[in-house]
Amino acid sequence: MAASFLSSLTFRFALLSNLYFVKRRGGACCINYIRSCRPSFKIRNISLFPQSRPQRLCFSSSAIAQAGSSRSLDREELVVLGIETSCDDTAAAVVRGNGEILGQIVSSQADLLSRYGGVAPKMAEEAHSLVIDQVVQQALDASNLTGEDLSAVAVTIGPGLSLCLRVGVTKARRVAGRFNLPIIGVHHMEAHALVARLVDSDLQFPFLALLISGGHNLLILARDVGHYVQLGTTIDDAIGEAYDKTARWLGLNISKGGGPALEELAREGDSDSVKFKIPMRQYKDCNFSYAGLKTQVRLAIESRSACVDNNPISSASFQDRKSRADIAASFQRVAVLHLEEKCERAIQWAKEMEPSINCLVVSGGVASNQYIRSRLSYVVERNRIRLVCPPPKLCTDNGVMVAWTGIEHFLLGRFDQPPPAREPEDYVYDIRPRWPLGEEYLHGKSEARSLKRARMHPSLTSIFKSSAQQNN
Repeated sequence: MAASFLSSLTFRFALLSNLYFVKRRGGACCINYIRSCRPSFKIRNISLFPQSRPQRLCFSSSAIAQAGSSRSLDREELVVLGIETSCDDTAAAVVRGNGEILGQIVSSQADLLSRYGGVAPKMAEEAHSLVIDQVVQQALDASNLTGEDLSAVAVTIGPGLSLCLRVGVTKARRVAGRFNLPIIGVHHMEAHALVARLVDSDLQFPFLALLISGGHNLLILARDVGHYVQLGTTIDDAIGEAYDKTARWLGLNISKGGGPALEELAREGDSDSVKFKIPMRQYKDCNFSYAGLKTQVRLAIESRSACVDNNPISSASFQDRKSRADIAASFQRVAVLHLEEKCERAIQWAKEMEPSINCLVVSGGVASNQYIRSRLSYVVERNRIRLVCPPPKLCTDNGVMVAWTGIEHFLLGRFDQPPPAREPEDYVYDIRPRWPLGEEYLHGKSEARSLKRARMHPSLTSIFKSSAQQNN
């Protein structure tokens, strides 16, 4: 009797929930309503984005995936707001399910970067807080939509700076709560990888991705949405960090970013003038290291007596500028050679695991660098695969990549139910400052990295694998 009553209650809840989604979301979710009348549709208490608090009910991804096989979902009616605040850019965008970008806004903190010589977490948090409402509203205005027209809200929940992530998550939950919208937690690095599928409709899984930014260097094998194998990562500093520090040491104007400034100066220099050593050549893996190269650069500046302290490049003499340009060009050549060598090995590893791979995606803020793109184009030609690079405005942090990744997950049924319109003051937000993307490939494991796992969240891939096992 009790079991029968519980089954009836679960059925009625599923029916009412899906009737609501049919009314609000249109045909894209009608299949959920149909399947609520069949035993294979399940309601469960475990979210695909688990948090350290009691869970809201969430629809089973396996049930929705099975439902999708019976008829294609109407992507045209799906409209997602994406919010990104993981580091130093406040961004929001509205994207339709078919990939149409309806509106996007990015508020840069370049002035703070220039003033503090890098990202100052507390200052960055305050800057996000000052503009987040305006940025989201401007994205909606640019798309000629309101919150009532949205299907869901996607927001970056990690990895990144915890203070900055909290600003975006708080805003996303307020919007979702006000308009009773599902919310999708997005992995920042997955968003960089998947945005390539928005700009290149021919890009199918599996593919290899090199994700390079100020804080990350990742080589991953992307097998599906939420399913990644980490082939390599940095054991210390990322390439973007090395570019920024070198640009600052050379006295460049970094108001628009250290990377672009250094790339511009490097065009004037001789890339063979300074003999920097290529990092980690003795290790036959796909991991990166840029800390040692940074030290070499600093020593080269001191040995050449380059007058860079309190002497910006704009005030440098002809000979001084030439010396700085040579250092910049030599640094860039070796930094990118390091990328090339690791990508060559990663392509071979990826082909051993997935022989059908024919694409290398290069994304992240540093992927805007034209020298890097040109050098990696030779790598893919040698290995008979093609190079896919999002346009520069979609390589740097942006709301489009977050919204698009939210769409990819939403169509697989991976989302949380709408949050309450008013959350308690002691509510604990789900943010993941240290959050690996994929599971480490056995040959790519680094002993140095294994010592840095304190307070690290389980990888995105392991979360989805665990959820799939529980569904079965």
